[in-house]
Amino acid sequence: MRSVPLGVVSILGLLVAVIALTTSVRSFAARSDIPAWLQAHVGDGDGQIAQVVLERARALYLKKVGQGAVKNPCYFAMDATRPGDMGNGVLGRRYYVICEAEQSFRAISSGHGSGRNLKGVVDFSNGRRCAKNFGNALDSSLTTGGAYMTGEAKTSFKGYYRTGAKQDAAFLRTFIQFDGEGEAANARQRVIGGHAAQVLKGMCLRKSPKSSYADHDGYVPFGKLVDYAGGRSNGCTSWSSADARQMIAMVKNNPTTLYIYPESRDIAAVAKTGAYWNASCLKEIGAPKFWPRKTLEPIIAQYSKDHPAPPPQPLPICKGS
Repeated sequence: MRSVPLGVVSILGLLVAVIALTTSVRSFAARSDIPAWLQAHVGDGDGQIAQVVLERARALYLKKVGQGAVKNPCYFAMDATRPGDMGNGVLGRRYYVICEAEQSFRAISSGHGSGRNLKGVVDFSNGRRCAKNFGNALDSSLTTGGAYMTGEAKTSFKGYYRTGAKQDAAFLRTFIQFDGEGEAANARQRVIGGHAAQVLKGMCLRKSPKSSYADHDGYVPFGKLVDYAGGRSNGCTSWSSADARQMIAMVKNNPTTLYIYPESRDIAAVAKTGAYWNASCLKEIGAPKFWPRKTLEPIIAQYSKDHPAPPPQPLPICKGS
């Protein structure tokens, strides 16, 4: 057998490497056909979207459009690894609204799951700025990453609040139900969805027999309207009141997709392979953790059994009413 000159071997090796690289680039281009205007929004800065989050959100949307499940021209994504509170009253923009037909990309703020501290048992709570704990257990108040579809809109009366001198308004909050897949498949069971980050606090009963919301004794609930857009949620996606109105209008009777990052596989891969995570939050939390429902639900159920909630008390009558 004739030997091949060393120079020829080097040239052949170089050609093989070039062909392999070209093939890799072509396959990546075919897999990630993100238009240039949208690719320009990819990055690690506030208001930008990470490459992996965009690719997964876009793939989910195109899949559902192909199945005929979605006709909405826009889709959503959320990066729960990014900070929710940037300090000095500035909120981190980590929820994305993407409308490719009109080449529109918008980043807004959104809350993350607060988690819980079952004192003396286990602490899986999250701070205001960065989320360390994720999970899909019932009553855990944790965010679960993965694929979702927006569902029906439910509007409910929460009570009245003061808007000015002797001026009251009814607080009607709309909730968009999410339906998840995989680890997020119990989203409906957990009552996970999107709504305005507003709640009534300090509730009492005020006499208002003419109100259509009055009870049989002529009383209506009354409280102080509190905005917690810079805080945390019970696992739902919470937006500022202005953003919530726009989000709800976009998906009411017109469902679309929402992809939330990270999934449990991403959390596991952070320590092993250095999978994407927002650098500032990773430095702050040390290491993220996913709490599977099969592990956490029995703990929560036992804690609830050992620490039963006090019976609900009737609302007091408002002073001066």
